[in-house]
Amino acid sequence: MTSTLPASLLWVSEPIVKTLLDYYDYPNPHKPGETIEGYDKTHALRTAKMCAAVAYYLGHNEDRVRHYQIACLLHDLGRAGLDHELFGKIWTWARTQNIPTRPAEWRAVHPETTYGKETEAFWEQYQSQLQDLGVQTNAWAKEQVEMRLGYARRLSRIIKNVIPELEKNGIDWSAWMETVTLYYYYPEKLAEEPDWIHELGEILVACEQLEAYSNRTRGSDYYNRDNESFADAFNYLDSLKEKGQLGSKVLDAVRHLTAEGTFDAILEEARNRKLSEKDLSFLRSLK
Repeated sequence: MTSTLPASLLWVSEPIVKTLLDYYDYPNPHKPGETIEGYDKTHALRTAKMCAAVAYYLGHNEDRVRHYQIACLLHDLGRAGLDHELFGKIWTWARTQNIPTRPAEWRAVHPETTYGKETEAFWEQYQSQLQDLGVQTNAWAKEQVEMRLGYARRLSRIIKNVIPELEKNGIDWSAWMETVTLYYYYPEKLAEEPDWIHELGEILVACEQLEAYSNRTRGSDYYNRDNESFADAFNYLDSLKEKGQLGSKVLDAVRHLTAEGTFDAILEEARNRKLSEKDLSFLRSLK
């Protein structure tokens, strides 16, 4: 293990970071010639910084960390084009109705659903309720559903389109890079992978959820949340450990780096405000 980390927490150049984040911009289906700016860009960048720091701290070499950070920068690319008002309306409603919002959770409640067809099953079952909610049940709304329940399919589709551009920038996109981005929604896809890939998947889940639980914009836009709590964030990470999706090694590393203050600036940016003395006291206590 090492704690000698670059101050920027970046293992790729700033121009490459910008190029990768620009892939989140998506043609607006309602306004030809216009684009929907990637909603998840700042979340992806903050998550990628934390992920690479944890991976490096745990002993992964710099070449692997660089490629891993690239994968983390693109981990939410399956949500390019996210319409935060529409997406938020659909999934806030789903949560209030206790409707599963992840593929594995959906199949646990609806075992009759064909693997990979969770979007279609949701659409068939709840289309009329969405109409009553004021959602226009068109192809665009269905894409917002696919961004959660069909995430692997949508991510793969978009990644295939950007691979030629990645190659032009000297970036080799390996299969493992896509696999680790799917661990949160599709833990089963990593079941037979080598330990190092599984570990990178765990790191991404831990860091992404820590950022998401700290993210004021996301909380307001589609989690129906009016404040953020670091205690809630780490309680959620602990619950993922209890479920077996996170291991002690990764969670301990995230806690250690957080306690050291490595992520203070990132979490402050996610909160969109200065961390309070109470916040800092809690974060320091994690050590």
